[in-house]
Amino acid sequence: MSIIEAVVLGIVQGVTEFLPISSTGHVTLAGKIMNLISSGNPEKWTSFLAIVQLGTLLAVLIYFWTDIVSIVKEFLIENLSNRKKISDQSHNSKLGWLIIIGSVPIFTLGLLLKDLIEGPLTKNLYVITGSILLFAVVLAISEKAASFKKEMKDITIRDSLLIGIAQVFSLVPGASRSGVTITGGLFTGLRRETAARFSFLLSIPAVFASGLFQLYEALSYLDNSMIMSLIIATIFSAISGYLAIDFLLKFLRKYSTFIFIYYRFVLGILILILLFSNIIKPNTVQL
Repeated sequence: MSIIEAVVLGIVQGVTEFLPISSTGHVTLAGKIMNLISSGNPEKWTSFLAIVQLGTLLAVLIYFWTDIVSIVKEFLIENLSNRKKISDQSHNSKLGWLIIIGSVPIFTLGLLLKDLIEGPLTKNLYVITGSILLFAVVLAISEKAASFKKEMKDITIRDSLLIGIAQVFSLVPGASRSGVTITGGLFTGLRRETAARFSFLLSIPAVFASGLFQLYEALSYLDNSMIMSLIIATIFSAISGYLAIDFLLKFLRKYSTFIFIYYRFVLGILILILLFSNIIKPNTVQL
């Protein structure tokens, strides 16, 4: 992998991780176009992506650092020292509980469905493309059904659990973690920017746990020739991810998600054309 290819993959991963357009679909397509994915040695590709994904986690941590510190500080004080009831706790402490509760579904089902998630079917571009198109439709429905009334302070335990259940669908390649959680947020009545903000905060535990687990499994497949490419891709993933978060939050204050819905349809149709034209193969990666 050249430095330019590492930069491109880092940017693609960072941007598409946070926009509701599917990072898996874009990174897989980019890897196939640049001929970086080999069916003879898929482990290196998977290991590479597992580490680069940590760059996007860094982007979230930096962007929401002030919020995260306040949430953790107040959560610990009000639950360990003062031991207040959840209903009597501060906004940030309650938000800590909402993130924990919202993370339960993906941690539970993620472990139960691990073998299926990592199976060869989920790396098939037809599956990824179908997911891109299907969840574009679901996001469109949520836009039409949403009331856009709730702010962050209005999120309930029921809302966080429903959004957490929506996050489980991010385990399906092509669904988009931000896409399904924003969709879940809209269905619960959240404003678009609020849905995106809670989506990013909710992603932290899942991405952190998934990244560390995948990193542990990936270490045996890494070699010295990949180090420079990894460093470069991870740095650009973090930078582009930070900019993507900032862009999306500002964008959703004024506009709907329909531009991303239309984009997903265009992307899905493009991938299908490439597949049917035999320009790219659906089963290059088999884990």
